[in-house]
Amino acid sequence: MYKVFFKRFFDILLSAAALLALWWLMAIVAVLIRLESRGPAIFRQQRLGQGGREFTFYKFRSMSVGAERTGSGVYSGKNDSRVTRIGKILRATSIDELPQLWNILKGDMSLIGPRPPLTYHPWPIDQYTEFQRRMFEVRPGITGWAQVHGRKDVEWHRRIELNVWYVDHLSFALDVKIFFLTIWKVLSNADNENVGATVVKDEDTTRV
Repeated sequence: MYKVFFKRFFDILLSAAALLALWWLMAIVAVLIRLESRGPAIFRQQRLGQGGREFTFYKFRSMSVGAERTGSGVYSGKNDSRVTRIGKILRATSIDELPQLWNILKGDMSLIGPRPPLTYHPWPIDQYTEFQRRMFEVRPGITGWAQVHGRKDVEWHRRIELNVWYVDHLSFALDVKIFFLTIWKVLSNADNENVGATVVKDEDTTRV
């Protein structure tokens, strides 16, 4: 019953309440982003959601326009010159994730669930194994079981294993646990920087 009805009910209730309470902060952030660098305040990107379907994912822009085509691509490490000054603050506080509240209201995402991967990274949808595809059985989330077990410093095969574990054990109690663990992670800014590429080839241990 929780997975089918109440989880979605809580998602709508909490995301709507958060948007009403934080609209002023989001407006200020949008203005600061536009004042510091050219380009839109909101960064849009295609991600994989429930059932492996693509959807438009929203974040506050924290890097210069076109950053994915330069430097280290999808990875952003410590002192990355592509990250703007306001972007560093947004990332450290996770405020850059607030526009995903709109993704939740639209039904693309949930508050708690596996983080939605890029359409091409760590690999295209047709290259996921049958086991790995199980992470797409639920709506992706702003935070999830993998995020409270390492966030950005978890190799993708392990990250997917954690996501599938969440799918198998999804419950109200588990979502509450993840919610409070996430608050601790954000306040302590733990594991919030990529230390390098986090995809290991199946045939060896080389990081790519």
